[in-house]
Amino acid sequence: MKEISMDQPITVLAPGKEMVYLMSQHIGAPAKPVVKKGDPVIIGQMIAEAGGFVSSPVYSSVSGTVKTLEKRKNALGDMVDAIVIENDGQDTETEYSAAELDALSKEDIIKRIQDAGVVGMGGAGFPTHVKLSPKEPDKIDHILVNGSECEPYLTSDYRCMLENSDELVQGLMCILKVFPKAEGVICIENNKPAAIEKMREAVAGRERIRVEVMQTKYPEGAERSLIYAITGREVNSSILPADVGCIVNNVDTVIAVYEAVIKGKPLTHRIFTVSGDAVVNPKNYDVRIGMSYADILEETGGFKSRPEKLISGGPMMGFALFGLDVPVTKTSGAITCFLKDPVKEAVTTPCIKCGRCVKGCPAHLMPCDLSDIAEHGDKDRFAERYGMECVECGSCSYTCPAKRPLAANIKAMRRTLLAERRKK
Repeated sequence: MKEISMDQPITVLAPGKEMVYLMSQHIGAPAKPVVKKGDPVIIGQMIAEAGGFVSSPVYSSVSGTVKTLEKRKNALGDMVDAIVIENDGQDTETEYSAAELDALSKEDIIKRIQDAGVVGMGGAGFPTHVKLSPKEPDKIDHILVNGSECEPYLTSDYRCMLENSDELVQGLMCILKVFPKAEGVICIENNKPAAIEKMREAVAGRERIRVEVMQTKYPEGAERSLIYAITGREVNSSILPADVGCIVNNVDTVIAVYEAVIKGKPLTHRIFTVSGDAVVNPKNYDVRIGMSYADILEETGGFKSRPEKLISGGPMMGFALFGLDVPVTKTSGAITCFLKDPVKEAVTTPCIKCGRCVKGCPAHLMPCDLSDIAEHGDKDRFAERYGMECVECGSCSYTCPAKRPLAANIKAMRRTLLAERRKK
């Protein structure tokens, strides 16, 4: 379903009147506000500092006045700390400190990425400066740019590769300078021939960078699947990609690295897909972080008619929205809107032991059993049956003829166990 939004250029959207910046936009400690009610702010000004090493600062994407500091709802429906800024419409912007890559050391590059608040923009939100600081940097031999974009409907990475190919390559060069023994590989599925051709032109003559074409096969863009497809190395939940010599970043993240390192610009905007059969103008938009989903839909023409289903992200790995009063964060990649909700209409029946979920699982698990174990709350057995190896791709639920919520049950148990691990 990528044809819905893939063939139109990225459109820049004007920000809304009220902008909401959540303090938890990444894995790790929440950011800490450094502004108070009534303070004037401008674009590119830090409004919240990192709450620790595994954390990331937040910057204003508009100029205006701090309206309040309060709790606001995120896309999952949780109430989290936020800074609300009233946009004055003037777009007054700070001056940035540009730099030449040749003049920067490895430490300088990582520091500029850290200061700019760059995190993984493919969904996980892991602070990029932490990812680029492994215990044994000399063992890193592959920097993989995840351009596979295997999630249905989503095309933001595809448009970035077509329209911002030079920035993508320069961002990759910044990362390669941190790891001089590594090779840069731009990984693209073979259902994107225009992007493959454009990126090959962009890397022509560049040392240590190549484009690798992969099969169109969901979930090829999952980190573990991508690493295995390119290197043949296996990663499980007990190790990190860096432990097998790989670092993976998605397209938008690498472009943000370029803007941070070369231009000195903090992360204040991102490319956002609006798609589905319910929207009037499905395409990719350049949106400011802090802008509400409601404002985005209003600016893009709204709905053809009232949708039954709103999903933050794509239909396989995204999650249903309670409403549109939710702000864009660093990890918000899309909203997918459907006139009908086939999940709501589906009738769940007993498992018929057909094995389709087993055949479809990229982690080689038995989702039917793991779902039953999760429903019974048996944490020890769930861990023993390798439930933590699930990559939450949703393939099991998609293939299940009994319409059982396999992925939802497994995901809920994984979140519970991960929360307990963090406490320990």
